[in-house]
Amino acid sequence: MRLTGKSIEVRAVLGLLMLSAYCLLPTAYCFAQPGVPMPSSPLYGARPASGSVSTGLPPVLKTIGIEQRLNEQAPLDAVFKDEQGREVRLGDYFKGRPVVLSLVYYSCPMLCNQILNGMLGSFRQVNFNIGKEYEVVTVSFDSRETPELAASKKQTYLKGYNRKGAENGWHFLTGDDANIKRLADAVGFHFKWDEKTNQFAHASGIMLLTPEGKLARYFYGIEYPARDMRLGLVEASQNKIGSPVDTLMLYCYHYDPATGKYGAVVMNIVKVAGVITVGLIVGMLLILRKRGTNARNTFSGGLPPAETVGQ
Repeated sequence: MRLTGKSIEVRAVLGLLMLSAYCLLPTAYCFAQPGVPMPSSPLYGARPASGSVSTGLPPVLKTIGIEQRLNEQAPLDAVFKDEQGREVRLGDYFKGRPVVLSLVYYSCPMLCNQILNGMLGSFRQVNFNIGKEYEVVTVSFDSRETPELAASKKQTYLKGYNRKGAENGWHFLTGDDANIKRLADAVGFHFKWDEKTNQFAHASGIMLLTPEGKLARYFYGIEYPARDMRLGLVEASQNKIGSPVDTLMLYCYHYDPATGKYGAVVMNIVKVAGVITVGLIVGMLLILRKRGTNARNTFSGGLPPAETVGQ
């Protein structure tokens, strides 16, 4: 069966409309999800609410957690020691780039390693490079820990990250009680020593700060999706890093402080999909029309002159 130019155009338009509907399916799926994780469970970070948590909760856990202090200033004059034992200020690591901040203690038997492992996994999936597009500052909130212990921990994670220049961009610090408390209070990180377990009780999460030291984003739990990490870094940098695709993603996904995650903005995605669909339809129709015109010109050009037909 021979297809005419008009039937080809109709089929092309129908195909584009089906493609548009397929592209909108993820939006409908995201919109339909009934539950989202809630932030800052004392020991294990974000997890869904499951009824009352007051019954049986150890007293030490009632005073810990992460309290968001969005847009507030970190104490850049707070003094710590780096992995070499040199005295540094927190502001030394704000070099015109966004900063990922984590508060852990290096001798933690479980949760802190999971936080650091989650950070490492996210960093490895993001094509921004530590020390180039952003800095990472990890601070021990145990004042008894030493620069030697910080150096050992740094080597472990630099080896896992395995990118050139990261040694100048991922910093492991130690400090005294006064400066640790200043930083922890400023970012809303509440922890407490538990005599019964001989460990620190603390929440799990990390923070993103702007190049000026303002708190921009909080991510909870022990896993930090690469998409959220990338979008958070782009926003914290005031779009100084990233690509036009990141700008489009930030139009479609917005940060939700209640969950510490980026969620789909359904109406914005519908608008973008609509613009793309219209553009595809117009472009396809122009291409088909141009091809039809060329085909007619070729066909008419191949006929013999009218006066010679039938002779």
